[in-house]
Order: sequence, then structure tokens, then C-alpha cells
Amino acid sequence: MTTKPAADPLDKVFKAIANADRRLILDLVREAPRTTKELSESLDHLDRTTVMLHLRVLTEADLIIAQRKGRHRWNHLNVVPIQEIYDRWIEGYAAHAVRLLARMKSDLEGG
Repeated sequence: MTTKPAADPLDKVFKAIANADRRLILDLVREAPRTTKELSESLDHLDRTTVMLHLRVLTEADLIIAQRKGRHRWNHLNVVPIQEIYDRWIEGYAAHAVRLLARMKSDLEGG
């Protein structure tokens, strides 16, 4: 009998970025911090409540850091979880692929 693996802290990050609208929000705040109002105006296919729900998911995944200034909520991108995904899931696979391509190039060149 196998046991269910323990929850990975990155599970929330993967679930958050699985949604296209949330990825769009991350793209917008990557350019510059945005207020919730600015995000709602940029995402005119979504109502403000839906934008706020997406922001909550992104905040719980630690991808967005919210900062209150007066009546405005400024949303900042936190790249740390994305870097953690890169370090754990991409960097190692990319290094392996680069080694394979280098070996293939060498083989094709007769080296």
C-alpha cells in the first residue's frame, strides 16, 4: 500500500499559475506594482470580485505581496516561489538537456 506524499509548499504555486487569468495578473504586476483597481480595469473581461478572488489565490501562494497605502492596495510580484520552481523543476532538467544537445552536436560533427 502506498501512502499519499506530504503536501509540497509549491503545490499552491502550481495551482495558482494553472489559471490563465492569474498568469495574466502576474504578467501585469511583473511590469510594475498595480492597484487592485488598475488590475480590474486591465482585465475588463472579469468583474472586480473575480479579480479579487484571483488575487487572494495568488497571495495565498505567496506570488503576490499586497501593500496597503491609504485606500489603495498595491499588488507586488514576489518572484521567490517562481525561483524555487525553477531551482527544483527546471534547472536540473535544462542542464541535462543542454548536455544531451552538446553530445549530439559533437556526434554530428564527428567529434
